[in-house]
Amino acid sequence: MSQSLNIHYFAHSWVSDWNHGNAHFLRGLAQSLIRMGHRVTCYEQLGSWSLTNLVRNEGECAVEAIDDFRRVYPELDVQFYNADDSFPAFAREHLHGADIVIVHEWNEPAVANAIVGLKSDLRFRALFHDTHHRAYTSAGEILRFRLDLFDGVLAFGEAIRRIYTDGFGVARAWTFHEAADTSVFQPLSVPKTDDLVWIGNWGDEERTKELQEFLIGPARELHDRKVVVHGVRYPDHALQELKAAGIQFRGYVPNLRAPMTYGRSKLALHVPRRQYTNGLSGIPTIRVFEALACGAPLVCSPWTDAENLFRPGSDYICVPDGRAMRSEIERLLGDDAARAQISANGLETVRSRHSCVHRAEQLIEICRELSLRLDRRS
Repeated sequence: MSQSLNIHYFAHSWVSDWNHGNAHFLRGLAQSLIRMGHRVTCYEQLGSWSLTNLVRNEGECAVEAIDDFRRVYPELDVQFYNADDSFPAFAREHLHGADIVIVHEWNEPAVANAIVGLKSDLRFRALFHDTHHRAYTSAGEILRFRLDLFDGVLAFGEAIRRIYTDGFGVARAWTFHEAADTSVFQPLSVPKTDDLVWIGNWGDEERTKELQEFLIGPARELHDRKVVVHGVRYPDHALQELKAAGIQFRGYVPNLRAPMTYGRSKLALHVPRRQYTNGLSGIPTIRVFEALACGAPLVCSPWTDAENLFRPGSDYICVPDGRAMRSEIERLLGDDAARAQISANGLETVRSRHSCVHRAEQLIEICRELSLRLDRRS
């Protein structure tokens, strides 16, 4: 599409990544669109849950995380709004002249519905962007959005796309996977000080048993290895379990510091939430793209790459149970060549197929399919 588009993107937060893994992809996608010549305006609610918790819980680290965001993504124009009675007027003023408005699913339904209510007057097209499992696990929450007024849905996996088309009756939906911002997330040549790292949050009890089997159990037996965990929302009992297993808990790591965290570790671990190992098989979530982009040799608890995004056994190693995880970690820590090969393979796949530039190009193709070049923009 030769004509540049005026894109307005509403997300839970752009500034904060605290318990908000989607921030990586959203930031990278918006920046890629801008560098392709499109105009992108980013919106987030004033006092968003993620940003509020970042500031409340992380002290000086919060300031550094926000400074990092501003430094790495200076092109992102972030506008803040109040989700109150003033929002309809705000939206009408700011969306005048928009070609496309994208609403991420972690927005208030009232905000999203007010936006699509302006479509006919302001003559823009609207897309709903889903990067979570709620359509599968809490359909009622998603049905609070006026999906019938959106022109289509961007779904971060084929299983989610089918829920929208077959279950919710949405006429147009595209499989639109997350991806890595390879302009930022790259391998770093730094000393290896850790043996195994896991970046992820404990909250919501969605993978507690899996963490006990694939992280805590193996670490307890590998007592001479340095196993490190980063994340937020760890209850006291979880912290006690980590400590008893000899795992170092280092708390929140800003997403833009993840390349350094991966770079310092010989291996990385991926433990998906259980929703992505059963009904939503084929959705890797952002952590897989992120780790592979940083050149981390990745070992995973069971999940099925149903959409053939990667080369299992080549780009990463998947094991069936905790005993196999312990054995595979031990084997790879003793085999520098094997780790280097896995790292190279995963990096190659992400750079050739799964960068934010690839997804930006796909989004513009979707815009073309929706005939977004309105007469008033010709």
